[in-house]
Amino acid sequence: MKHDLLGLENLTAEQIKHILDTAATMKTIVLSNNKKTPHLQGKTVVNLFYENSTRTRLSFELAAKYMSANAANISSSGSSVAKGETLIDTAETINAMGTDILVMRHSMSGAPHLISKLVDASVVNAGDGMHEHPTQALLDMLTMIEHKGHIEGLKVAIIGDVYHSRVVRSNIYGLTKLGAEVTVGGPSTLMPMDIEKMGVKAYDNVHEAIVDADVVMGLRIQLERQKKGLFPSTREYFRFFGVDESRLKLAKPDAIVMHPGPVNRGVELSTAVIDGDRSVITNQVTSGVAVRMAVMYLLSRGGF
Repeated sequence: MKHDLLGLENLTAEQIKHILDTAATMKTIVLSNNKKTPHLQGKTVVNLFYENSTRTRLSFELAAKYMSANAANISSSGSSVAKGETLIDTAETINAMGTDILVMRHSMSGAPHLISKLVDASVVNAGDGMHEHPTQALLDMLTMIEHKGHIEGLKVAIIGDVYHSRVVRSNIYGLTKLGAEVTVGGPSTLMPMDIEKMGVKAYDNVHEAIVDADVVMGLRIQLERQKKGLFPSTREYFRFFGVDESRLKLAKPDAIVMHPGPVNRGVELSTAVIDGDRSVITNQVTSGVAVRMAVMYLLSRGGF
């Protein structure tokens, strides 16, 4: 029986911890001078991305290559998708080539779930629509553990476009299962009405969300939202919801600052905060490679 990583919603706390423990070991490899291991030797990993991505796709590609897998990248613009081939046809073609792990990003929520039922390869969700982005949440949690020593009992404030964010959904599932307190803050036009049913506290201002936080995480504002009138302008957004040094003072003195990237400087976070000594954004990128190594290795060994 093959195993997939489609989201964190259906994983147990123990499974999440197992992935994070494995990722911590993998990170020592990423930081070493010799990054070549035989963990996936003889395996083939295909990255199928229907949305633009730099960090996530490169992270998966490096993770596969560090573990000696054969890695290939496919983007929709440079493939038969541009000629009208359907998602299902593409996935079945890739599967027929003997692919072991299929990493997939798609603008449609549920696309990886559909494909996972049709292919023999293990499917990893690298972001599906407004649904989930599980490896991003896992790398966020790994980074928190490295800096705070634990997840349980932490207050994590997530600020920004909560409504459209798949990152925030995966983080909420993972963080609450591991015992963190999660607050979200942002404009009411970018906040789901039923978000508190997920076990978080929601605020339409930054100040209440950030107070006494151990972790402050900014979310990328997708600039196309401005064209839809969901907020007046990026300048207005930063004035009311951007995290600058004065707002960061509301968090605990040793709070860390995170962001899934890429950051719109002066919109979600000020440059001083991004480049400040509390920012761990660069560390998140390193954690991302380690987490993706752990996920693919565990899937190749029978799951979590």
